[in-house]
Amino acid sequence: MKNKLQTFLLHCLMLCISLHVVAQNEKAETRIDSIMKQHNMVGLSTVVVKKGKVVYAHSFGLKNIATQTPLSNTDLFRIASISKSFSATSIMQLVEAKKLSLNDDVSKLIGFIVRNPKFPDKVITVKMLLSHTSSLNDALGYFTLDVINPNKNPDNAKCYNNYAPGAGYEYCNLNFNLVGTIIERVSGERFDKYVKHHILDPLNIYGGYEVGALDSSRFVTLYEYDSAAQKFTIDSGAYNPRRKEISNYVMGYSTPIFSAAGGMKISVTDLTKYMMMHMYLGKYNGVRIMSKKSARIMQTAVSDGDIEGKYGLAILITDKLIPGVLIKGHTGSAYGLYSMMFFQPHKKFGIIAITNGMNITYDSGYNPVMASIVNVLYDEMIK
Repeated sequence: MKNKLQTFLLHCLMLCISLHVVAQNEKAETRIDSIMKQHNMVGLSTVVVKKGKVVYAHSFGLKNIATQTPLSNTDLFRIASISKSFSATSIMQLVEAKKLSLNDDVSKLIGFIVRNPKFPDKVITVKMLLSHTSSLNDALGYFTLDVINPNKNPDNAKCYNNYAPGAGYEYCNLNFNLVGTIIERVSGERFDKYVKHHILDPLNIYGGYEVGALDSSRFVTLYEYDSAAQKFTIDSGAYNPRRKEISNYVMGYSTPIFSAAGGMKISVTDLTKYMMMHMYLGKYNGVRIMSKKSARIMQTAVSDGDIEGKYGLAILITDKLIPGVLIKGHTGSAYGLYSMMFFQPHKKFGIIAITNGMNITYDSGYNPVMASIVNVLYDEMIK
């Protein structure tokens, strides 16, 4: 009789928990649906991790407007600047393998002189590139190294700011296309293949930087919103296969073709595995990608950053996105997509949210709509 009562009470407890979870999910989804309608959001994929386990994973809206295809958590997004942390992780692996140092002179690694002409005696290091403290900028773009190569561009001085390397912060995509090239030159593997072999494959992640190597049917269509015409237009640049450029690829120089600064294609399901690797300081599901020491270095602030928060090595440290809650991760925005991946390494929670288009205009700081989504997920699933 006692055992039957215990079983009955356990069943009641499990039922109560199940009903609570359903109500919790419905409340979050009602709030998110309201935000999406207010800003004409096309689609949204989300994942929430709590105490190291996925407690919520759901996609809203459309993968493609024309075909009315629903969005799925296994569809592939180009995740924009969250991609930068894959490059930083790769660098930490190479540091552990003693193939380079964070304090190495970029000029000695890249194959041409990288020096701020206003401070010619000040070495620009790998760590400065990873933390956006190199004094470089994107004034001339970042899709080719020709802009900063003095042998190719006599006006390369425009790529540098007026302060000394290490003395200031400016977010700069060129930093990371240099980093990608360094990974390639030091490892001897093409950049995209290095990341696949040393990060994606060990974590059993489907994704990568080479568009042509992936299943195009899984790509989420990205949309820019035309406020004048009040309609969405497809931005096809996100998944340009760049076959001609790859066929003429020069190892150790053509690396920006793959955009180490923003070109990773991955689903939120697989991005969750990668996020949890960082949450657990370099290890996930029994697979160690980098040492705890390397993970801590990445997650330690190097500079005060900007309005979003402090900046480590391709990891943002902030208590501004979720007010008063210290979290680590990165944002991304490109081709109409907006992405957020943030985690709390001590409390073991994390949130991922990615949209493929919305009606939004803002000047600086966090995308307010995506910030609202993250805060809803925190309020309903974590707090």
